[in-house]
Amino acid sequence: MFFPEGAVRVHVYGQPVDMRKSFDGLYALTRHALGCDPLSGALFVFINRRGTQMKVLYWDRTGFCVWAKRLEEGRFVSNWAHLSTRQMDWTGLKLLLEGIEPARYKRRFKRPENASKPA
Repeated sequence: MFFPEGAVRVHVYGQPVDMRKSFDGLYALTRHALGCDPLSGALFVFINRRGTQMKVLYWDRTGFCVWAKRLEEGRFVSNWAHLSTRQMDWTGLKLLLEGIEPARYKRRFKRPENASKPA
């Protein structure tokens, strides 16, 4: 699915989430904890306690979709005390997925050792 860059709203849940939750559990968190309408077309981002996994829930007019990403090294969230439930733009989500904290301008994960050496 492709999104127009400026038109997508992204809501990040500021508490750790059990990654065993799927469509119904994430729907309930969106509705009750975030207080948002899951059918609005916005993206709802949930991160696990260790900060290594992320799930994104959204409605695409025919049903719910869940994206998932797990980092092999590093974390999406470096400190839960600094993360709060908030709304961000599509660019902020792309930076988060790439491992860049916009406020710190620093990559949170490193390239594997064998990938940085020329063959």
